[in-house]
Amino acid sequence: MGSYPLLPDRDGRRVFVALGDSFTEGVGDRSSRLPNGVRGWADRVAEKLAKAEPGWEYANLAIRSKRLRHIIDEQLEPALAMEPTLITLYAGGNDILDFGTDINVLMAQYEALVAKLAATGATLVLFTGFDVKVSAVLEPLKKRNAVYNQRVRELALKYGAVLVDYWCFEAFHDRRMWDTDRLHMSKAGHKYLAAQVLDQLGVPHKITLKEWEPPAKVTLRDWERRQRRWVNDWVFPLFGRKLRGVTLGDNLSPRWPRPVRVPRKGGLKKLMESSRAR
Repeated sequence: MGSYPLLPDRDGRRVFVALGDSFTEGVGDRSSRLPNGVRGWADRVAEKLAKAEPGWEYANLAIRSKRLRHIIDEQLEPALAMEPTLITLYAGGNDILDFGTDINVLMAQYEALVAKLAATGATLVLFTGFDVKVSAVLEPLKKRNAVYNQRVRELALKYGAVLVDYWCFEAFHDRRMWDTDRLHMSKAGHKYLAAQVLDQLGVPHKITLKEWEPPAKVTLRDWERRQRRWVNDWVFPLFGRKLRGVTLGDNLSPRWPRPVRVPRKGGLKKLMESSRAR
């Protein structure tokens, strides 16, 4: 358990604002009943906060494929205007995947963003990035990821932020924690990460992963077939989008653009059902 009390500010407000990209939007954790068709770890954290301390409001500004510059330009000011008491930030992962990214410039921009968020006085949560071993194609990016993680750890200490050291979570070495694209967490992965965030914040919860059987052995033929499918379904389209300068988030809006009061029972799905019934 962490030692960061989630106390409301002097006005008795409890406002959680999540910033970032697909990691925080919830991609990989599908839900047809929620905005953008996903749920994700941040929704789960918001629901547990409301259950532990009724009155929490929640906004999620994250959109898949956003680069750090987009998060600064599109999400920072709206987030500050909400006067949050809890902020989560994961940003820069898509930049690491881009051709020609200068990691030192990226981290200077990241620190400037962290400094502005920390200055609000809200509890700030930062994340390292996981070293996803999906293909030799992405191995050259490993050095960038290592620099990113080290700087995030240093900045969490410098600005008094809560650090969720995602890179260290052994559970994510199981392929069942990942969606079919191998870059986004599965439902199980999002649930596990939500539990880690809640633990760091000292928020009670009962999120547990089901006991899995050991993964079945894969024949060489099956492995080759899966690799070809993954390359055709995900790798080629990914690089094709990069060459065309388009992203999967171009036509999407934030899932929860303004703070919503999270029901203590029934969570955000209950909120959606209530809004549809009106």
